[in-house]
Amino acid sequence: MQFSRRYERGMVAIMFLTWGTVFLDRMAQLYLAPFFAADLHLGPEQIGLLASGLALAWALSSFVFGAVSDRIGRRPVLIPMVFAFSLLSGVTGLVRSAGQMFLVRGLMGVAEGPCWTVMNAVVEQSSHPSRRGRNVGIVVSAAAAIGLALAPVLTTQVAARLGWRTAFFVAGLPGLVMGLLIWKYIREPAAHAEPAGGGVRGHKTTLRGVGRLFGYRNLWLSALANAGFVTWLILQNAFGPLYITEVAHQAPTTAGFLLGAAGLGSFVVGLAFPMLSDRIGRKPVLVLAAAMSIALPLALWYLPLYAHLWLLALILACTQGGQAMASLAMVLIPTESVPRELAASAIGFSTLVGEIVGSVVAPAVAGALAKAHGLQMPLFIAAGGAVLTCVAGLLLRETLPSRQPRLDAVAQAAAH
Repeated sequence: MQFSRRYERGMVAIMFLTWGTVFLDRMAQLYLAPFFAADLHLGPEQIGLLASGLALAWALSSFVFGAVSDRIGRRPVLIPMVFAFSLLSGVTGLVRSAGQMFLVRGLMGVAEGPCWTVMNAVVEQSSHPSRRGRNVGIVVSAAAAIGLALAPVLTTQVAARLGWRTAFFVAGLPGLVMGLLIWKYIREPAAHAEPAGGGVRGHKTTLRGVGRLFGYRNLWLSALANAGFVTWLILQNAFGPLYITEVAHQAPTTAGFLLGAAGLGSFVVGLAFPMLSDRIGRKPVLVLAAAMSIALPLALWYLPLYAHLWLLALILACTQGGQAMASLAMVLIPTESVPRELAASAIGFSTLVGEIVGSVVAPAVAGALAKAHGLQMPLFIAAGGAVLTCVAGLLLRETLPSRQPRLDAVAQAAAH
């Protein structure tokens, strides 16, 4: 397979902006909830169920349509789904009841899940092995740059001036542009576009072929690592602001400042660590990112640090390994652990486990424990999620292609 640096750069830029748009539209309902909750008669429990419903739809569709893309190709799945979630974002601005909101956002989860899976499969398969980590890291970091930094400012400012319905319309527009760019410029990866070994590898993937996924130990471990990561991510972002304002007695603007510092750190680490993994390996970088991330929710919990806000912000920025964990546990390690024709299915499986555990089960458990024992409990569980990722990382087998021949030789020598 021939790799073009020029094409890679353009492909990465388009996928960066597309993934940022996907995450913007997913997070918009959280940022705009204070604006539409009263109009649609939604309480805190309904807002939480809305987020969980979208996450569950996202998780299931990412696996199902990822497997479909392994069979029929990436473009036939990705392009319609990008247009679909963009249009559904606009349709969200037309809903008139809570039931309509649940239906539209659930369908949006169905459309967005495959975008994550298939986009990363395209990036992984279209990148030279020596640049996979760098390219995946750049694309995944868009969630921090656009979804966590730009999105809350854009959506709330539009909603404050023009209303929450217009804000959902505006959030959907970039996706239509990205869909056109993908249709015009993104090629089908060679695994699906060209015969390989006497056949078209991706087009021959069957349900039995997808079933082969469950025989790969690394895939189960990466799914476990992803469950820990998503638990860490969701709990600290959902309950961190409440802890800062209600327990630490800080202003909401202080919560925004601290979480913004963490988001900036996530963007930087999310770029640097996957690049580092191209040189020293996926396993040590995942373990490092998870280990340092344990400190973030614990720093939020430690009340004396609130007397030194700039120091706390620095700690949060330096311990935010979220986007690095996402790149490694959700994309690079799963895809490098299975045959290349099952790449999207592998990403989808890791995503499925992570979303169900971290976005559906963990918030419910953490919320119950917070009600019974205080808002520090979700932060402790978040730290435990990072510990789980760290332990799963230690048990993984290295997957970096440049190191694989040497590792195989060592394993064979040990066996003899």
